Order: sequence, then C-alpha cells, then structure tokens
Amino acid sequence: MLDLLLLILVVPAVLPLVGLLVVVIRLSGSPAFFVQDRVGRQGRIFQFWKLRTMVVDAEQRLERYLTDHPDARAEWDTYQKLSHDPRITRVGHLLRRTSLDEIPQLWNVLRGDMSLVGPRPMLPQQQPLYPGVAYSTLRPGLTGSWQVGQRHTSTFADRARYDDQYAAELSFWTDLRILAATVRVVLQGRGR
Repeated sequence: MLDLLLLILVVPAVLPLVGLLVVVIRLSGSPAFFVQDRVGRQGRIFQFWKLRTMVVDAEQRLERYLTDHPDARAEWDTYQKLSHDPRITRVGHLLRRTSLDEIPQLWNVLRGDMSLVGPRPMLPQQQPLYPGVAYSTLRPGLTGSWQVGQRHTSTFADRARYDDQYAAELSFWTDLRILAATVRVVLQGRGR
C-alpha cells in the first residue's frame, strides 16, 4: 500500500522530469532507456528499466577494458562496479550522481516487479556471487539498506548482510526510515 500511495503522489512531478531527461539523453545520441533482465523475488526474472547512462556497446567495452586493465578486473570481481567506469557517458555521470537514472524503476514498482524499498535487484549472472538467502524472499527495491549505507565501499557479497538485516527489521517504519535516508543521499549527490 505504501508503494502505491507514494507512486500516486510522485508521478505527477516525475513524468515531466523523465520527459526532459529523455530529450537530453536523445540529444546526446543515445537511446533514452536501458532495459535489462534482473532477478526478482523467488528468482523470477523481470525487465528492469533505467535511463541510459552508458554507451550502447557497454558490455563489449567492459570486457575489453577488464582484459586490458588487471587492476580494474580485480575491482570488478570484488565490487561488481568500477570507481572509474569508462562506459559512462557525460550525461550518465550527472544522472548517476543524482540517482535520476533510477526513476523509470517506478514503472517496475507499479507493475509489482519491485517495491520502493528492498534489496537492489541483481543480474542473473550475479546470483552465484551473492551468499545470502533474504534476497529471494523479498521484492527488490528502488532503494534499500545497502543503497543508503555503504554501497560504494562494500563488496558485492556484503549486500547480503544488508538484505538480511532489512528482512529481520522489515516494517512500515523501517521502510519510512530508508526512504527518508534515500532523499538525503540523493540530495547530497553521492551516487556513482
């Protein structure tokens, strides 16, 4: 119910913003949206939506970059992200820093694939790297404990600890606390 209530409140403000961002991304020469398979509750695969922040051939560029840069390969294998990712576009850096690239996931929330708060959705190929069990029992979230905690300094496997803690503390008040912390993180522009 919290998801639907908040969606009703934010959609009128969000739609014009998404329209503007789509135009900006398209002017940079890229398709505006990025759709990717992610793992949902009980292992169900769903289509995950984001505003495009990377070049179109990002996966191929990543493989070439990791092959040419062993230090980046080690960082990728540990964190499943890079501190200096060569695939991110100029517009993409701004979108990521402000987390505006995540707004289309409100569609995933409306469809029931995701919730506003929960574990961040992972790629199917990341499942073997995830040591926890709470993820499969929860609906993935637009934001969550890991997002407002140590998302840029923790390993990918550490996400399981955040997800287990969230599952143990699951409540309306926990979700409100995480949503409030998310607003603070977004306003600080701490995304990457």
